[in-house]
Amino acid sequence: MNRFPDARILVFAKAPVPGAVKTRLIPELGAEGAAALHRELLETTLARLAPARIAPIELWCSPDAGHPVLAALGQRYGVTLKIQRGADLGERLLHAARDALARAGAAVLIGCDCPALGPDYLAEALSALHDGASTDAVLGPADDGGYVLLALGEAAPSLFTDMPWGGDMVAKMTRERMTRLGWRWRELASLPDLDRPEDLARYRGRLGA
Repeated sequence: MNRFPDARILVFAKAPVPGAVKTRLIPELGAEGAAALHRELLETTLARLAPARIAPIELWCSPDAGHPVLAALGQRYGVTLKIQRGADLGERLLHAARDALARAGAAVLIGCDCPALGPDYLAEALSALHDGASTDAVLGPADDGGYVLLALGEAAPSLFTDMPWGGDMVAKMTRERMTRLGWRWRELASLPDLDRPEDLARYRGRLGA
C-alpha cells in the first residue's frame, strides 16, 4: 500500500541516447559515457523510490516510451510509462501535471538528476501538501538555482511558461510566480543535482564514500 495513494510521482526522463542526454557532460565523458551516466541515474532513482511506496510512480518518457531501457525499467520497478507532450520543457511539465491531477489529488514533478533525492524528501513534500494548512505547492530547490522537485495540487500555466530552463533563475522565478498567484508554499532543503563537470566530481566522491 502506498503512503499517499491519491498522489502521483512524475519522474521525467529522456531515453538514454548518446548525444541527446547529459550534453553538458559530453566534453568530460563523451557521448556514450554521458548516456551511460544518464541511464545509471535513472535506474538508481527508481531503485531508491519505488520500494518505498510513497505514492504511485509514473515515468514520463521522451521522445517516446519505446526505448528498451525505459520499457525494462518500467517493468522492473512496476512504474507506469507515459509520453511527454509539448514543444519545450515547460509545456511538457504542464501537460504531465494536468494529466496527473485529472486522476489524483497531488502531483510531484522530479527528474533523475539528483542522487540525494530520496523517499524521505518526497514524503516530506507530500506531507506538507496534505497537512491541512492550505499549502498550495512545495518547492525543492537545487543548489544551482533550479529545482529538483515541485509538488502541486493545481497545475498553474504561469509556473511553466517562458521559464529559462537550465539557468540559475528557475527557482527564484517560480517563487515569484507562486507569490503572484497568491499561493502559500513550503520549501524543502536545497539539494545538489548532477548537470555540470563540477557536479560529476562530487558524485564520484559520493560513490567512493
